[in-house]
Amino acid sequence: MSANVVHDAENSRYEIFLEQERVGLMDYTLSGDEIQLVHTEVDPAHQGKNLAAILLRESLADIRNAGTHKVVPICSYTVRYMEKHPETHDLLKGSIEEAVASCRWPGAN
Repeated sequence: MSANVVHDAENSRYEIFLEQERVGLMDYTLSGDEIQLVHTEVDPAHQGKNLAAILLRESLADIRNAGTHKVVPICSYTVRYMEKHPETHDLLKGSIEEAVASCRWPGAN
């Protein structure tokens, strides 16, 4: 089963599908030259299949190809993904260190 990532610009999100079933999404907001990646989720029934990573990889590739926005990762998953993938750092509005410092990790006090 292959995953397909689709940009739904009308709803400000990228979606990932397996066959015809939407199994995850990443919401964003636009502000000037920024694209703020605010939320990533994968259906619990499909977790553990690397789908969130595929969703981020393909979404960031699309953002790179468009060349119109710098990324501000707000979602903790997105921050961690970009931290582990230095080839994405040129897309950032600031530095990865700034993104890590400003992100509130789930479960943090």
